[in-house]
Amino acid sequence: MIRYRIRPDRLEEHLESLRAVQEEMAALRPEGLREAVFRLADEVGFVHLVEVEHGPEVLGRMETFRRFRATLDERCDEPPVMTELHPSGAYRFPGLPAFF
Repeated sequence: MIRYRIRPDRLEEHLESLRAVQEEMAALRPEGLREAVFRLADEVGFVHLVEVEHGPEVLGRMETFRRFRATLDERCDEPPVMTELHPSGAYRFPGLPAFF
């Protein structure tokens, strides 16, 4: 999980950059990569849930992601913080086991 806050004056630029990354993912369909992006209620906070089977290198091979990451710190009010999550179970969440 990666969370951060974008500067309000850079929000539109950030959304365009996210769209470009999502479009490239849809076109390339990288094997072993799953991602969901959530925009928080404050409209400038974001959470990315990312699962990579073969390591994060798959993202680094995407041109749009390299551009997105290269300028992310400039767009942020609060820099990205990565937290590793370990599934403990789920209800109707694709790919995760039921609670145990």
